[in-house]
Amino acid sequence: MAFLTEALVFPPLENANSEGLLAVGGDLSADRLLLAYRNGIFPWFNEDSLILWWSPDPRMVLFPGELKISKSLKRTLKKNIYSVSRNRSFAEVIEKCAAVPRPGQGGTWITTGMQEAYTELHHRGFAVSYEVWKGTELVGGLYGLQLGQVFCGESMFSTASDASKVALVQLARDCRENGIELIDCQVYTSHLESLGAAEIPREEYLQWLKRK
Repeated sequence: MAFLTEALVFPPLENANSEGLLAVGGDLSADRLLLAYRNGIFPWFNEDSLILWWSPDPRMVLFPGELKISKSLKRTLKKNIYSVSRNRSFAEVIEKCAAVPRPGQGGTWITTGMQEAYTELHHRGFAVSYEVWKGTELVGGLYGLQLGQVFCGESMFSTASDASKVALVQLARDCRENGIELIDCQVYTSHLESLGAAEIPREEYLQWLKRK
């Protein structure tokens, strides 16, 4: 297991263990995060642990045109009860992603340091948020990094029915319209699979990252 220092370097991805854990330590500077994402690496750790860096193989991804919209979600979309914005309230979205409880999750991995780092990346034009509003209330959203033809999804939240899925639908639509060909979902979950995401080899994912 590699332990990172202040140097902005990561070990070869082939050094990751079977679960995808590549390295421990380092920091959450914007430059390190950019280096990580551009090389298929992302941070994921509990707030009381060291920073853990991951590069799983296979990689869970969603091709925007393959998003599955359920009948119930279609009904929600037709009702027009929500409005969606982009980059209107990035800080509030990431705060709510950290704060809104999730089933089976006792704490958050989106620490204060993580929030500060991604907010800086937002100011630098890399991190993007989608907000879902019910009137003037923020009820759902997601955020991630846009790198070339890949959108690296980080987290989403919802405090109203289907609100986070509405954000994902808008993201997928924008991706199709703007030549973004892949949404990185990082690791497998049955929920992501139900939405149309699938696993691809890490090497294939890296090739997508290299496209301009």
